[in-house]
Amino acid sequence: MSTTETAEKTAQKPAAQNLIVSSSPQIHDRSKTTRIMIDVIIALIPAAVWGVYIFGIPALLTLVLSIVSAVGVEWLLTLGTKPSTVTDGSAFLTGLLIGFNMPPSVPLYIPIVASAFAIAVVKWSFGGLGSNWMNPALAGRVFVFFSWTGAMTRWKLPMAWSAQGVDSVTGPTVLGAVQSGLFDFSGTVSGPLEFISRDGLMPLDVSYADLFFGRVPGCIGEVSALLLIIGAAYLFLRKVITWEIPLTYFGSFALLVWVFGGTRFGLGLFSGDVLFHLLSGGLMLGVLFMATDMVTSPLTPKGMIIFGLGAGFLTFMIRFFGSFPEGVSLAIIVMNVFVPMINRAVKPVRFGTLEQKGKEAAS
Repeated sequence: MSTTETAEKTAQKPAAQNLIVSSSPQIHDRSKTTRIMIDVIIALIPAAVWGVYIFGIPALLTLVLSIVSAVGVEWLLTLGTKPSTVTDGSAFLTGLLIGFNMPPSVPLYIPIVASAFAIAVVKWSFGGLGSNWMNPALAGRVFVFFSWTGAMTRWKLPMAWSAQGVDSVTGPTVLGAVQSGLFDFSGTVSGPLEFISRDGLMPLDVSYADLFFGRVPGCIGEVSALLLIIGAAYLFLRKVITWEIPLTYFGSFALLVWVFGGTRFGLGLFSGDVLFHLLSGGLMLGVLFMATDMVTSPLTPKGMIIFGLGAGFLTFMIRFFGSFPEGVSLAIIVMNVFVPMINRAVKPVRFGTLEQKGKEAAS
């Protein structure tokens, strides 16, 4: 062996010794956390602008305070760590999503508490980004919902409805009106839909177009299905999210609504109003931007399909047979709990192992 060959082999040894073998998923991808977070934030901007436009300054203050609180708590908890995770955009996105899930007229301390809880308890008590077992924004929203239910169910009317003489309502959203029986639901959203105002009952017309474009009471970022779909289309193009969870979530929920949704109104089977339930409440926001969270959703396509089917089923059960008109947040959190089990059940067989060779021999 020549001196040159010996030197080359000696130089290669440190590189081989530095190889790290880690657990799955072992996928090479140039994506970085910051890039993904920025993409999701960009996708949410249209819905955020619309929410501020139709609900006014209170909505803007809620969004700003949610973001500032989340980023501030992240900064406090990561003091002295290098590199700091404040700049990766994850805390900013968590705060933005919490603001999206707040009523426009909510007391301003509530989004602050929700963001602090999401970052300090749900995210960092488990080790930070990538270690949390449930979606921090959803957990923050659910925490403040059960802590201050009254404040979390007071809704501000959109600008177009405020022209009719009412500034806010203490009653339900469109979905809540159906749940509580204030709206005599007949299979269509033809109105007039009566909301409880401070002056009594006031007829307010609601149409499918209102639900689609976002001219209804609701949380700041959930009202416009159109803008949320546009944002999700951007994420699909950027390959930030995939089809498995949205398709199976929407599909299973829509099928159950169509088959059984009309029975509670005396309409019989196969008479549920699918379009109404797809466009109302937080379904679009939850399915497209929260259920698809990379950290808290399954790793494999098969696992994602199971996750979506389960979340769709739970959302239907809570909406139609539970005490709350909305079931998206709870359904996703419950499925987050099952993600480790799903990952174990559908984990791929490692190439070159005895298990893989046994399956090849059996086939």
